[in-house]
Amino acid sequence: MDTIEKLRKLKDIIKDLESVVVAFSGGVDSSLVAKVCYDVLGDKALAITARSETYPAYEYEEARKIAKEIGISHMTIDTSELGIKGFAENPPNRCYFCKSELFGKLKEIAREKGYKNVADGANLDDAGEYRPGLDAAKELQVRSPLRESGLRKVDIREISKYLKLPNWDKPSYACMSSRFPYGQSITEEKLTIVAAAENYLRSIGLKQFRVRHHDTIARIEVLPKDIPLLLQDGKRKELVKKFKEIGYKYVTIDLEGYRSGSMNEVLTLQEKKKG
Repeated sequence: MDTIEKLRKLKDIIKDLESVVVAFSGGVDSSLVAKVCYDVLGDKALAITARSETYPAYEYEEARKIAKEIGISHMTIDTSELGIKGFAENPPNRCYFCKSELFGKLKEIAREKGYKNVADGANLDDAGEYRPGLDAAKELQVRSPLRESGLRKVDIREISKYLKLPNWDKPSYACMSSRFPYGQSITEEKLTIVAAAENYLRSIGLKQFRVRHHDTIARIEVLPKDIPLLLQDGKRKELVKKFKEIGYKYVTIDLEGYRSGSMNEVLTLQEKKKG
């Protein structure tokens, strides 16, 4: 199936929604959903971004810019994941609590404003990963046009590039809560430390990375090709100095490199099923 055919299938699915609220983070996936929803449904599509402690300010600003460029109506709501019962304790199914709260709010707004559906940016690749938030979407009957169209991440980037979306090649991003080992409590102070550390990595030109927070230890994940960059003597010393100023006592580089969902690697199959 070529790009135009994939896009046509996505448009057909979105047309059936009739009117929709899009859970919009400004990432590649939700941007494509927002773009096609606006192209197909016009003013019957509304993008909503949830601003919270786990959503960095720079991501929010990017989401605003993308929504403006697309032309879709855009609304911001303020949420607090840390205030959700069970979330801050950081259990393996943490994502379920967050998405359940978010989708519940979006469904309520959709009802109030007369939109028939709520849609997210989940894609076919997500089904092969540990994502408890998908259970919340299913329970609340949230539609996933990308997944329903059989689109994987590579397809989404391909279509986004074809549609000239400016963030078609944006690195994958995940909620800041994913930086903490399960069972380690999440606080606003810890989130601030991680955000500062990741902002520094961004400032030196890195694009795909994570800073995993192990109490006083920072475990830095970058693409394998970028590891030598961090080991250059001047860069290494400056990185260690900066991270210690931010609040870490020890600074480490994960030799496996960046990988999505690395905190899930310690979970047993039974723990995932419980989630």
